[in-house]
Amino acid sequence: MSVRGSRVSLVLLSGVAAMTTTMTLLAQAPASPAGPPPPAVGPARAGGPGGAPQAPGGRGRGANPLEPDFSAKPPVQPLSVADEQARFLLPPGFKLEPVLTEPQIEEPAQIAFDGNGRMFVLELRGYMQDADGGGTLDPNGRISVHEDKDGDGVYETHSVFVDNLVFPRMAMPFGPNRILTKESNADEVWLYTDTNGDGAADRKELFTTGMGRLANVEHQESHFMWGMDNWIYSTYNAFRVRWTPGGVLREPTGANQAQWGVTQDNYGKPWFQSGASGMPGYFQFPVVYGNFGWQPDQFEPDLNIIWGAPVLIADMQGGMAAVRMPDGSLARATGAAGNDIYRGDRLPADMIGDYFYGETVGRVVRRLRPVNIEGMTQLRNVYPLSEFIRSTDPLFRPVDMTTAPDGTMYITDMYRGIIQESQWSGPGTYLRARIDQYQLDKIVRHGRIWRLTYEGMGRRTDQPRMHDETPAQLVAHLTDPNGWWRDTAQQLLVLRQDTSVVPALTTMARTHANQLARIHALWTLEGLSRADAALVRDLMKDADPQIRMAAIRVSETLYKAGDRSFAADYATAAKDADVNVVVQAVLTMNVLKVADANATIKATMTANPARGVQFVADRILNPPAAGRGGGPAGAAPTMTEAETALFERGATIYNELCFSCHGDDGRGAERAEGGGAASAPPLAGSARVTGHRDHVIKVLLHGMTGPLNGTSYLDVMIPMGMQNDEWIAAVGSYVRNAFGNRAPFITPAEVARVREATKDRTTSWTLDELSASLPRQVVFDSSWKFDASHNPRIAQYAVTIQPWTSGVPQAPDMWLQIELPQAVRLTEVQFETSPVVPVDGEIVPGAPPRTGGGRGGAAGGPTPQLGYPRGYKVEVSTNGTSWSQPVAQGAGAGVVTTATFAPVQAKFVRITQTAPAAPDAPPFAVQRLRLYEAPQ
Repeated sequence: MSVRGSRVSLVLLSGVAAMTTTMTLLAQAPASPAGPPPPAVGPARAGGPGGAPQAPGGRGRGANPLEPDFSAKPPVQPLSVADEQARFLLPPGFKLEPVLTEPQIEEPAQIAFDGNGRMFVLELRGYMQDADGGGTLDPNGRISVHEDKDGDGVYETHSVFVDNLVFPRMAMPFGPNRILTKESNADEVWLYTDTNGDGAADRKELFTTGMGRLANVEHQESHFMWGMDNWIYSTYNAFRVRWTPGGVLREPTGANQAQWGVTQDNYGKPWFQSGASGMPGYFQFPVVYGNFGWQPDQFEPDLNIIWGAPVLIADMQGGMAAVRMPDGSLARATGAAGNDIYRGDRLPADMIGDYFYGETVGRVVRRLRPVNIEGMTQLRNVYPLSEFIRSTDPLFRPVDMTTAPDGTMYITDMYRGIIQESQWSGPGTYLRARIDQYQLDKIVRHGRIWRLTYEGMGRRTDQPRMHDETPAQLVAHLTDPNGWWRDTAQQLLVLRQDTSVVPALTTMARTHANQLARIHALWTLEGLSRADAALVRDLMKDADPQIRMAAIRVSETLYKAGDRSFAADYATAAKDADVNVVVQAVLTMNVLKVADANATIKATMTANPARGVQFVADRILNPPAAGRGGGPAGAAPTMTEAETALFERGATIYNELCFSCHGDDGRGAERAEGGGAASAPPLAGSARVTGHRDHVIKVLLHGMTGPLNGTSYLDVMIPMGMQNDEWIAAVGSYVRNAFGNRAPFITPAEVARVREATKDRTTSWTLDELSASLPRQVVFDSSWKFDASHNPRIAQYAVTIQPWTSGVPQAPDMWLQIELPQAVRLTEVQFETSPVVPVDGEIVPGAPPRTGGGRGGAAGGPTPQLGYPRGYKVEVSTNGTSWSQPVAQGAGAGVVTTATFAPVQAKFVRITQTAPAAPDAPPFAVQRLRLYEAPQ
């Protein structure tokens, strides 16, 4: 259903960590099922369920005897909370009770709990506030925080933690009074902190970049999840990131087929939720091993049939072909959001490990059971011919499911009329006719969060206070029966990096009676860089196959750090009696590119006929065609020919000179004489390396000495200033774009500039000296104002990954202007561009991206060209009326344009295109604009 925007090349990585979730109509109540649905299902049926709905017309299924009735109807009206509650249809014993509702929250799309049990709510207050989606990208999104002070289940205190966000994508707690979030059409992830405890963030810090994509708001990345493996996963992005004390690492993964949701099970396998398909995304194996493509039996037959309650209004985007008649409900899955593997302790035990998600068009919450068949997972509906939660209220929109600290499950209900973005519900469409017919566009600014309970099982009343607890107390939570408590305690232990708990964790991993506690303890040791090879090797022989599998996965970290002796252990594990352990060993050998892995995998395939072994081994030995398998989609930006040459030369230099200290993988080489300490700091994931380019240039020219963030290293960085400018640019560009890093390339001219400015320096830099000498990025916030000669209504796009564009071919005196809230000592302007084409008329905010690539371009139209200015000047002003002489002039030449100049006071900045007009010139385009102020 979507139109994907092209991914803009050359993004910047800085540093990240996280864990989360994010974001889809009436009528007569049918009779509830006569009895409780069976708690499990038997083997997969050869055919569909006996009562499969009659297929409506369209798509080759035969003529539909019913024509749409678009005659005037009474408008759908929102119900009170109590009345909506009465419309739910649940299995016996279950109940939904309100936790938070409007007016405390509006348009909720996701919730997440911090270590003290406070609930953060992502509110998409710009989502479809009218039928045309006007104002979608207005800065009116917010993240609110709510607290139950006394454990009675009522949230008494409410505050706005962060406000004025542009369609925020996720909210993830990250330690005490801190969250991570990012906005739509932006690359940056921001860390917001409440430093005074008043419930509102008062500090905003850049956490990482390179996490965004340009697309319709329904088709951008969402959710952060801190996995049990201490890596952070998100939807869409075919990579994972990892917080470490030295920076953020980044690794490619397979495509996750996800749009709105990522969760994990009790053993740390990520499960991704698709959107437009209405079905789960990738879940067969941990996505870090690649996407092994479609497995024919991963869903039981007809699992995509939705069994919602009659809603009568038939408001499905697919028209009558998507409607079950005569009740007007959804026939087959088409729009899903939010997912959760239930891991709590205050609902029936047979729910643990089941997969829940919302089919928002169908107004149902589905409950699917994973069934392991010879190492492969199949999902089955726990309620044949029905669904777990149904509603006869057409405004019920379950967009997020969450295992809560109190042991229950919370369901986020956006409660609204329209649940389809305007790109697919415009004038003239079937869906728009239904929207107008029932006035669904009028039902906005509601929202309810529900608590799912079960008769006779009271919710937990012990309040989490993890932010106030000692590391030893956090270790005790790893034995908790509720997965939320275990996950949160592990995350906080890793963030604190307190190694005093290593002995307790080691004992727990070896001998504790609780299987899940042992696995969490082992992964916590891994997150503290204290997973000992002897411990891991012992656990690879444990009696419990889940412990053996976890140990194999943890050993991958040690293998990548240089302990290749584990290759023999993997070969042994490939002969394990448990098929799941065998599959894990095969996956590990393949992803690590272990020597002779293919020969071992081939022998395993011959010896073990289990379906999982056969499937995985075949996909590895006979990989599917490109586009189907697990390649790291979009893992590296496209380089120009000159950049490729520079990168390759830099790689040669690094592998000849730098690897011995910084390591083959950029993580720092260990030295035996240093007791395993690193020779040099890690380059992989370093925010300093991927930050302002002058940091790397100055270190290469003059060297560096002393501790970094309190850590001393065995070696010092010696000066390389005797090398020429191209040499410095090559190796600097390489380390900024290898090891998962992403940052603009360094040019020889930039090296020459820094060399001249620091020619009198005779000593190596210390970190404090160097940091104080660097330009500082002026942090963007909603107080910035934008204007432009053309398309001024989208001028604010210039700071996002969606470009501001002149729309027409660039010509002299086209300009873009930024007004800051106060004057700064400006010293640099940097922006990027992407391929663009001319468009007719004014570009309206919120319209689909007008960049090249993707599937939205008109056939036979002009070839997209990079929209950098063929000539430009930068002027500044303190009042917006009196402008300086140009502080910088030049011409763009590629993706990144950088203008550096002597520091000057500036409240207003104007970039003007100066090159003569040309009939074949592309529009002038600016995106990812960054301003830098001079060091103090």
